[in-house]
Amino acid sequence: MTVDWIRIALKRTGKTRSGLAKALGRSPSAVTDLLNGHRRLRADEIAIVSEYLGVEPPRLIGGGPPRPPSAPLIGYVGAGAVAHFYADGQGPFDDVDAPLDSKPTTVAVQIRGHSLGVLFDNWLVFYDDIRNPPDDSLVGRMCVCGLTDGRVLIKSVKRSPQTGLWNLLSNTEPPIYDVGLDWAAPVREMRPR
Repeated sequence: MTVDWIRIALKRTGKTRSGLAKALGRSPSAVTDLLNGHRRLRADEIAIVSEYLGVEPPRLIGGGPPRPPSAPLIGYVGAGAVAHFYADGQGPFDDVDAPLDSKPTTVAVQIRGHSLGVLFDNWLVFYDDIRNPPDDSLVGRMCVCGLTDGRVLIKSVKRSPQTGLWNLLSNTEPPIYDVGLDWAAPVREMRPR
């Protein structure tokens, strides 16, 4: 059994190799050997790793239909006048089915608000290509945007005439002019939850 699922889950969950070593009752170097392919994962360790990481191990060949890819739901994103702050009660929560062409870095957020239209409240938004700092390739695109004041919004981005600042546009709300962005990521896919 390949251990890529362990490496991906460690990255997605933010859990550490040393924590995994402790859960397994092994040394950190044993986990490093495991992840580098110098040691095999024992059958009795699979359940321990799965429980520590909070993910299911991959199915073995012939073990049933493949599971769709999943992505962690990491929090809420504001789409209207009300902003949600990732630091205040955010996830990761659970995993959701990801787009078929998703990457290991693909994450999801859930829309809260109506600036994209009432229909889009509670929809899932997937992204993975985080631009830090944002660049002109994002102009005119729908993005998940991390503002310098801590808000995370979903908006169409446009350069501000003021150097280093951005204008954020939505369907039903007035534009937000001249704001700083720490990062922005183009939306990969949106769908109802």
